[in-house]
Amino acid sequence: MSKTAVVTGAGSGVGEAVALALAKEGWRVAIIGRRVETLTQTISKAGQMSGNLLAMPCDIGNSTNVEQSAREIMQKLGAVEVLVNAAGTNAPKRSLQELSLKDYHQMIDTNLNGAYYCVQAFLPGMREQKSGTIVNVVSDAAKQASAKAGPAYVMSKFGLAGLTQSINAEERANGIRACAIFPGDIDTPLLDKRPNPPAAEARARMLHSEDIAACVMLAINLPSRAIVEEILVRPR
Repeated sequence: MSKTAVVTGAGSGVGEAVALALAKEGWRVAIIGRRVETLTQTISKAGQMSGNLLAMPCDIGNSTNVEQSAREIMQKLGAVEVLVNAAGTNAPKRSLQELSLKDYHQMIDTNLNGAYYCVQAFLPGMREQKSGTIVNVVSDAAKQASAKAGPAYVMSKFGLAGLTQSINAEERANGIRACAIFPGDIDTPLLDKRPNPPAAEARARMLHSEDIAACVMLAINLPSRAIVEEILVRPR
């Protein structure tokens, strides 16, 4: 099995935690994000394992950018065994009454279309090698819509859950498996985009990015004969 992975949204939060967990276990990881500065910060946190991380600035909402980045990743790192779609965004003005068309499209492009573009970019290689694991970091908002998340975020996450199911329905015969992780509230920078960001006391009771990274590693490290199709994880 190739020890090469791709992680989106790796400049902060869950994506960063997943990239660091993979690097610690000896994986070569292409880390994708919009800004090279945040990707560089992720690499610096890897310490002695920083050489395992390759920064790949990319707007995953742009299919051409994803295709170009995928080609470069495979040229530099070889076959990709694992794809983790951890990129996600929201907007402060997120309710049906105030959601702008611009913010709506940005959320769908980042949370859903970007994941789809990445899946389509790396699936052919996984089919060829007859193995691969795709982990999509979704949200418990894809289990039950909530006003707290807003309609665009909810729609994008329901779609991402459907994409995960579709991968398992169509690609099992090719040795490819997919896992959808549905976290509750996580203390990440995304909370700052809420209309009323939670206080430090509330954040302290939430999940940490490392908790979700542990779920991702479970899905990846299980024997290839097993698929964890869904993980629902919430704060205790």
